[in-house]
Amino acid sequence: MSKPLNVYIRPFILSDAEELLNLEKRNRAFQQNYSVSLPENYWTIETQKELIEKWAENIKKDIGYQFGIFKIDGDVLIGSISLFQVFRGPRQSALLGYSLDQEHNGRGYTTEATNLVIEYAFEKLNLHRIEAGVMPDNIGSIRVLEKAGFHNEGLAKKSVEINGSWEDHQMYAILNPKH
Repeated sequence: MSKPLNVYIRPFILSDAEELLNLEKRNRAFQQNYSVSLPENYWTIETQKELIEKWAENIKKDIGYQFGIFKIDGDVLIGSISLFQVFRGPRQSALLGYSLDQEHNGRGYTTEATNLVIEYAFEKLNLHRIEAGVMPDNIGSIRVLEKAGFHNEGLAKKSVEINGSWEDHQMYAILNPKH
């Protein structure tokens, strides 16, 4: 028997905008070393609402899936997880990204959310492959990927610009076992 989950995921809805903005602001400094640079207007309620509307359109177009990570106990937003750059045709793949509230790190929530997204990607979207890139010094994120069954495929040199500097990323992937 599997152990009960502590989190669930669902697409963002407009009523999440304020809670999402608060989450982002609360974790701005914490996420800064691992995230792309964001424009100053990102930190407004208007931009968060626009993003949520864009994410809903991306789902309709089958090009991206952005989910909130919610704690079951209290129904609280504690992070986000996404499948983006969804490729159809011969690739049937997507990239995975996630972030979690610093206050909730180290409790297995991101691993649970990652497993939920993998199940969704393979069972509902019928993807063949999910890829993720992580900076080599982001040990917590590497552990999440490994616990979720991703395998290391090597180092992509200077592959993503983070805070004005091109950073190396360890590339991880997981394959749909039914393919």
